[in-house]
Amino acid sequence: MIETALQICVAAVAVSMLLCTWRLWRGPTAPDRILAMDTLYINVVALVVLLGLTWQTTLLFEAALIVAMLGFVSTVALARFITRGDVIE
Repeated sequence: MIETALQICVAAVAVSMLLCTWRLWRGPTAPDRILAMDTLYINVVALVVLLGLTWQTTLLFEAALIVAMLGFVSTVALARFITRGDVIE
């Protein structure tokens, strides 16, 4: 039963990633694209965690943590660049 639920969750996250990618390409404004990229990072973290549960390995949880940290830093850097024109003051 758990395997079926994990497969459904992986499929739902994959569909969400496709929709975020579409918004990233077709976003009318830069903030829309930044938000789509941030949501894409969150979906990647969710997918890595789900695959870690499916394959029963702890290595993927550490990878998910690294992806989450990099996603947060890049989103903050891009948002600061869009609003202020520079990243470091």
